[in-house]
Amino acid sequence: MTDSARAKALLQEIAQACERILSEGFVGVYVHGSLAFGCFSWATGDIDFLIVVQHDLTQQQKERLIAFLLEAEKRAPKKGFEMSVMLLADCLRFRHPSPYVLHYSGAYRAAYEKDLSGCCAKMQGTDADLAAHCTVMRAVGYKVCGKEIADVFGPVPRRAYVDSLLYDVENAREEITDDPVYVTLNLCRVLAYLREGCVISKRDGGAWGLEHVSNAYAAMIQNALDAYAGQRVFDQPLTTARDFAAYMLGLINDAK
Repeated sequence: MTDSARAKALLQEIAQACERILSEGFVGVYVHGSLAFGCFSWATGDIDFLIVVQHDLTQQQKERLIAFLLEAEKRAPKKGFEMSVMLLADCLRFRHPSPYVLHYSGAYRAAYEKDLSGCCAKMQGTDADLAAHCTVMRAVGYKVCGKEIADVFGPVPRRAYVDSLLYDVENAREEITDDPVYVTLNLCRVLAYLREGCVISKRDGGAWGLEHVSNAYAAMIQNALDAYAGQRVFDQPLTTARDFAAYMLGLINDAK
């Protein structure tokens, strides 16, 4: 079974659980990220999806859904899931930063395991990243189950998407030493959008960078692409990575 087929099988389990737990208020499950772009890798990627509902969730529904995800993540890629639950009204008439009623990712796994009830009770708010997720959803996303994407996700203003992209890279100088592959490729795709308006994956962002970024950083970008594909470890000097981040942020600032 291919990496994407394994992920899609797990998403079917999640969709069935949503139908049981969320009942009549459930609208659908929708995929974005690398799986939607067709460049998902079980070794290096996570499974990105949005759950859409008609009304807010009860505390019991939140706890049951997160408990299911914690169990299902044992069969997921190492990086796990990134999931937000959004109201249908907020998807149709997008506002930025967009509200969510529940969120789960690996960054919150330990907190949920320690105090499921308490974490579920306070896990709601707004998230600037949802502008990027919803833009990608409209461009390349697909439904696992539920209503069609065109009937769920309304237009995202360009300014909101740009703001989301800039928010994601604002600390790139520091973060590139912790996650050089993600940050390198992400900087490339942000610049690609600002210059050409193309909504692309990290993989395609890296390919774009090889053609449009200074040749001085070609080896680093190629190394990041190879590592992203699971073909090679990232072994560029961290000083080079920091220099690249500073260089790219300068180009991004000029292009925004």
